[in-house]
Amino acid sequence: MKPGTLFTTLIVMAGLGAAVESFAADAERQADVAQRGAEVMPFSLKATTHIFTKSDDGGSQRVIAKNPSDSRQIRLIRKHLSEIQTQFQRGDFSGPARTHGADMPGLAQLRAAKPGQISITYKDIRGGGELTYRSNDPNLVSSLHAWFDAQLSDHGADAMDGHMHHHADMAPQ
Repeated sequence: MKPGTLFTTLIVMAGLGAAVESFAADAERQADVAQRGAEVMPFSLKATTHIFTKSDDGGSQRVIAKNPSDSRQIRLIRKHLSEIQTQFQRGDFSGPARTHGADMPGLAQLRAAKPGQISITYKDIRGGGELTYRSNDPNLVSSLHAWFDAQLSDHGADAMDGHMHHHADMAPQ
């Protein structure tokens, strides 16, 4: 073995060990979040997909049924998102806090926002529902983006990044 090869091999193995440990911790956290989420969200996480799309002034959170003909899941998604729109507009983010933890990135800033600093709208979409968040405050936009990132991480395979959209990209199709 060449000098330094053993050292390099040990460094690589240590890195792999840390990656496996991190993956296991992520998987354990995702399982915990899924269990707590089932107490907050009436629809099945496994039967739905959360899509988080950032924009220059906030972003959107879509929840859609994986099976487009699953009318029960679609009805539960729409009811839940409509209800949490009202809660969020009042500054009540207790649902995400119960699901993801009170120290969830962005959550404290969203809770502290004054009425009207974040516009939150709901609409039915094909297969589910969508919440759209808008703010003129760059700090709140950053908090929304951090909050989206945390949800993407916590929901794992049941969530996806909708990619960043700019206002020109958000035109109706």
